[in-house]
Amino acid sequence: MPLARLRPPAAFAGLVVAFAVVMTGTTLPTPMYSLYQGELGFSPVVQTVIFAVYAVGVLAALLLFGRWSDQVGRRPLLLGGLVGALLSSLVFLVAGSVPVLLVGRLLSGVSAGIFAGAATAAVIEAAPQRWRSRAPAVATAANSGGLGLGPLLAGLAVQFLPSPLHLSFAVHAMAVVGSAVLVLLAPETVRVAERPRLRPTALAVPPPVRAVFASAVTAGFAGFAVLGLFTAIAPRIVAEITGVDDHAVAGLVVFVLFAASTAAQLGLRSLPTERALEAGCALLIVGVVVIGAALLVGSLAVLVTGAVVAGVGQGMSFSKGMAAVHARVDPSVRAAVTSSFFVVLYVAISLPVVGVGAASQAWGLLPAAVVFVAAVAVLAAVALAALVVLQRRAARVPA
Repeated sequence: MPLARLRPPAAFAGLVVAFAVVMTGTTLPTPMYSLYQGELGFSPVVQTVIFAVYAVGVLAALLLFGRWSDQVGRRPLLLGGLVGALLSSLVFLVAGSVPVLLVGRLLSGVSAGIFAGAATAAVIEAAPQRWRSRAPAVATAANSGGLGLGPLLAGLAVQFLPSPLHLSFAVHAMAVVGSAVLVLLAPETVRVAERPRLRPTALAVPPPVRAVFASAVTAGFAGFAVLGLFTAIAPRIVAEITGVDDHAVAGLVVFVLFAASTAAQLGLRSLPTERALEAGCALLIVGVVVIGAALLVGSLAVLVTGAVVAGVGQGMSFSKGMAAVHARVDPSVRAAVTSSFFVVLYVAISLPVVGVGAASQAWGLLPAAVVFVAAVAVLAAVALAALVVLQRRAARVPA
């Protein structure tokens, strides 16, 4: 007997919930890394590697499965992503060694990589008519909002509830099961191909778009590097540099960064692309300078202020950078260019923070973090300069 499908409004809401639940699970471990480090005795470098292997899973899923949902349907890919999210939470529930933690993070990355494309498309396609114009913004909110909720909710649980290394993952596992039911009951939003052509996603940056791509992706790299820093070692920064040994506060700091990014992507989406991209780079520079000042003076309030400004800058530079690239690329290669863009961004969220871990082990956390934010400021400044040059050249070209 076939399942009774949800009506469009309920299906749309269910897909949004599933998207948010999966993304929340990817950042749940943030307030727990220091606890794992104390329990298992690994180094700061290993801590950042445990975080960064998540990006390996995301990239693998994006490249291998990025376009499969167009062929086999959204629901099978989403269910596969939910299986990955469930397995990740179950692995963390029994984690007692570094290899097991690495497996959990890798599975989490795979689930996020699958959802990043398939869930975004499914949410937009499933939107009822009155929500159609707002559906992309809703998908953005589910993605970035879920990423921000993970550290906040887990930080509260770690600080105030029992079983700090287990409760969050047990609750998340149950939420994933509930989300799977919602996805199962949602109607398929694309026509399934009779003979699916399941190929890895191609990477490409055509010559006409390379200049804009380079400047936009440089800004994106800087912004995602900040996301990686906060998601990986914000609890260490809050405890060791500002002197606030509170997991809930550490989770709140990360949440503020993601919330500011999400708000910027949603609230400023009507701004002209080029000017907003330049403004995003400028705000990112200001934000990381404020973060650097917070590190030097050891102030939590200044750190939160820097997180807000940098989050707004990151959200604007990411969303408007993607829009600038899409506006100049032929639709036939848009997926390949988008994949190339995300490959760079997920390298940014992983490799630099591993470098911070290694540097903190050699020099200490404060010098390593200060050097990191200085490098991010330089990258954002380079991107801003390149964008200004491109704008001036475009202005000199006759219409």
